Amino acid sequence: MQGTNLTYNHSPTLPKQTFINNQIRASEVRLIDETGNQVGVIPLREALEKAQQAGLDLIQVTEKVNPPVAKIADYGKYLYQQGKKEREAKKHTGGDLKEVRLTFNISDHDLATRVRQAEKFLKRGDNIRINLRLRGRQKALLAHAREKILKFMEQLNALVPIRTERDMKLEPRGLTMVITKK
Repeated sequence: MQGTNLTYNHSPTLPKQTFINNQIRASEVRLIDETGNQVGVIPLREALEKAQQAGLDLIQVTEKVNPPVAKIADYGKYLYQQGKKEREAKKHTGGDLKEVRLTFNISDHDLATRVRQAEKFLKRGDNIRINLRLRGRQKALLAHAREKILKFMEQLNALVPIRTERDMKLEPRGLTMVITKK
């Protein structure tokens, strides 16, 4: 099939069709000029003429409003700005669940490294799952394992106030707990 696809695409996976210049089907539009000022509701022909005089494109910004909003701008710059907004929205917003793994025989220096990493996660707004894996005979020494987690929590609490989301729990592979920033 030849020509341009003029149907609206409501699929979340495919990008929305942006109508420009002669693709706009409305008889009149609410116009925003190149400086960002609202001109008002004018006929489509007049809006196209103003865009042509400015050497720019007429871009339909909204689709569900009657009359639709159209903007006089450079189409390439408009697409770039839209992509920039989408990329900005996808950036990390916090609230993820991050995992910090401790071992039964962790050294003090390694524990301090894990504390600094956990501090970074908490300051970003993430939740942290502390996981201390126990293997073999280590499972018989639960008191020592609990001490390691409590030492980690004590050092972390000195840097960032923390709150326990899920208490320490014995699971088949070791001890876990979930903490967040107060």
